Amino acid sequence: MPQIELSAGPVDYQDTGGDGPVLVFGHGLPMDGKQWRKVVPLLPGYRCVLPTLPMGGHRRPMRPDADLSQPGMALLLGEFIERLGLDDVTLVLNDWGGGQFLISEGRAERIGRLVLVACEAFDNFPPGAAKAMVPLVKIPGGARLALRLMVLSNRTKGGYGAMSRRGIPKELMDEWVAPATRDKDVRRDFVKFATGAPDRKTLLAYSERLRDFDRPVLVVWAADDKLMPREHGPRLAELYPRGRLVEMADSSTLVPEDRPERLVEVMTEFLAETGVTPV
Repeated sequence: MPQIELSAGPVDYQDTGGDGPVLVFGHGLPMDGKQWRKVVPLLPGYRCVLPTLPMGGHRRPMRPDADLSQPGMALLLGEFIERLGLDDVTLVLNDWGGGQFLISEGRAERIGRLVLVACEAFDNFPPGAAKAMVPLVKIPGGARLALRLMVLSNRTKGGYGAMSRRGIPKELMDEWVAPATRDKDVRRDFVKFATGAPDRKTLLAYSERLRDFDRPVLVVWAADDKLMPREHGPRLAELYPRGRLVEMADSSTLVPEDRPERLVEVMTEFLAETGVTPV
């Protein structure tokens, strides 16, 4: 897997290559690009780039002084895009919504359009039941326990088990939590990000800055989502001057897991409508 050295440390990434339009995919905590494993093969003719951001599923720890807060992670994503020389990028987010902070931080010049799929928005950072994890990971031994609880909750209808109507495969969930479970420095990075959301007032102020993003935005919202409030979908689409909303039936947060074919269909329609065609 290719790797690039950024200011925070080494970042692994996948890159399908080619001369097609560039799609950069974000992922959730503590996931990686495999969150999109059902989607990317359905996008021939596009260059799909999937960084493994340091949210706990990464295998190489960041520097001890790295800023891995929500805004810091967004700026790291922006640095990744810049260092690879990518322009007119379609940024695709699911679960993690912090990539939008590139707009509020004034660093979205390389972003040509957004696809926001059932992701954190407004003051929903972190979402739902994940808020209860924040005080837990701050105490000694709490991060290990939180990772264990993630695995256990994936077997139920709560926590990670609520993120997909189809269920996250056990082996994939085990793979995602393994790096932070076994490496104390990766676990440190995980804690930084998990506890790095701004306060509610700041989050809502950041949201208002999104009104200045004048490029196309597709908002895809899951009808059966327990983590991302249903009203956030239309509210987010209305916030962006060129936003549009598609509701996804029979899906929870992880739309790429539950409805990959339908997601690709609405994405490619949106891309074609905004002048982006595969090579």
